[in-house]
Amino acid sequence: MICPNCGKLISVSEEKCPFCGAWNPSLYGYAPVLQRFIGRRLDLVAVLVTACVVLYVTSLALEPQAIFAWHGLFGILSPGSDALYLLGMTSGYRLRAGWWWTLLTANYLHGSLLHIFFNLMWVRQLGPAVVEYFGSVRAFVIFSIAGAIGFLVSDLASGAPTMGASAAIFGLLAALIVYGRRVGHTMLTNQLWQWAGIMFVMGFVMPNVNNWAHAGGFAGGWIAATGLRTGAEKREGRIVLLIGGLLAVVTLAGFALSFVNATAIILMRR
Repeated sequence: MICPNCGKLISVSEEKCPFCGAWNPSLYGYAPVLQRFIGRRLDLVAVLVTACVVLYVTSLALEPQAIFAWHGLFGILSPGSDALYLLGMTSGYRLRAGWWWTLLTANYLHGSLLHIFFNLMWVRQLGPAVVEYFGSVRAFVIFSIAGAIGFLVSDLASGAPTMGASAAIFGLLAALIVYGRRVGHTMLTNQLWQWAGIMFVMGFVMPNVNNWAHAGGFAGGWIAATGLRTGAEKREGRIVLLIGGLLAVVTLAGFALSFVNATAIILMRR
């Protein structure tokens, strides 16, 4: 197998890498499988897009009567608030109630057809570049941390119910700027700063845009990308794999926790 820390070829039975000294480089035998899966099979952008689409359709199916309510052009096919809370929408109230996992689950929920369309357009635009420069797992870590910090800022600043991938998208944009600065790619960096400026301005022009989450997501993406190496500098090691896996597990568990807790609240309210 390839040592996930130094990239040298070692035996899968090694308890300690003879080249860099990393302990348990095989992760109890699972490291080679993870390396093959992540290196050859994982299309992170496709996973993110699929998750958002599936959860959007699910939110419509959970509260179908809300589909026909008219909320203006930007609110076409909007899921109901109960459905969104069932799936993990965040808010200041939910955060104070201890539902901290909604900072992660809210990344994948959307409030209308145009909301999910524009967000997924940007995920497909920025995601492949972040994956190419940082690697799939690092890109997922950046996406998750940026979204979580964005929603944390929003919950603390405004407290309003919120969801969507836009906070994480601003994090991806910040990560690309960090990469451009790191490698001295001035043209790329200038172009990305222009995009960031346009997107921030649009946030103040368009209705119902969570600018607190956008600002927090940008800061979160910048911090996460600064703390991570790019793919060209180092392979995705054990620590990154474990962080990425932990974020994925917590996010999946968060959907289940939100559904169970919100169901109990809705039934009590009725």
